[in-house]
Amino acid sequence: MISVIIPTYNEEAVIEGVLRQLRAPGVEAEVLVVDGESTDRTVAVAERYARVLRSERNRGVQLNQAARKARGEVLLFLHADARLPPGALAAIERALADPRVIGGNFTLEFTGDGLPARVFTRIDRWRRWFGVFYGDSGIFVRRAVFERLEPFQPWPLLEDYEFTRRLVKAGKTVCLPEVLAVSSRRWQKQGNRRRLFRTLAAWFFIQTFFFLGVPPRWLARWYPPARPRVG
Repeated sequence: MISVIIPTYNEEAVIEGVLRQLRAPGVEAEVLVVDGESTDRTVAVAERYARVLRSERNRGVQLNQAARKARGEVLLFLHADARLPPGALAAIERALADPRVIGGNFTLEFTGDGLPARVFTRIDRWRRWFGVFYGDSGIFVRRAVFERLEPFQPWPLLEDYEFTRRLVKAGKTVCLPEVLAVSSRRWQKQGNRRRLFRTLAAWFFIQTFFFLGVPPRWLARWYPPARPRVG
């Protein structure tokens, strides 16, 4: 069985889409939503489709808490704004039929017709050739491997990148050809081109200083949240 783990914070506007997919006829999975102190109706929406856990607002902590509660032999970590490709869970099972494969992710596509969506989709596919991927592309891993590795770091950002770097070093990972769609909302709010260059500059700054040893808690202030606090 695959356990799908979705961390949330104020995701009322988007989370129902992926939860409906996971509860569609013929889809068999354990679904856990772990909420980090949302102030909107995220929990109320999620409770109609999934088992909901409560956590402090920290994505690494949220992911670890849900992983400990999950019952599946495979863990799939998804963002709330993800939209799964048809047959996504079956594709994971086919990949893991090879005992050498310990985990991986999906091919990622950002939604929208604008320049930022095309640019970030292209960047993501290019960097995957170098074994670099993030949580927005749907990280999956054998439970036994996850338990053997150190859990996600309790950082405000880059906890997914740090985990996938260790995952890649631990064994064979695959990037599935099935396309996982995620929202372009992070840069859609302030004008496409302006938001594109701001986001690119922020990530260049963050990655550079992370490699130089600057703590992620300091870097987080340079990366604006994708959704505001409400309530």
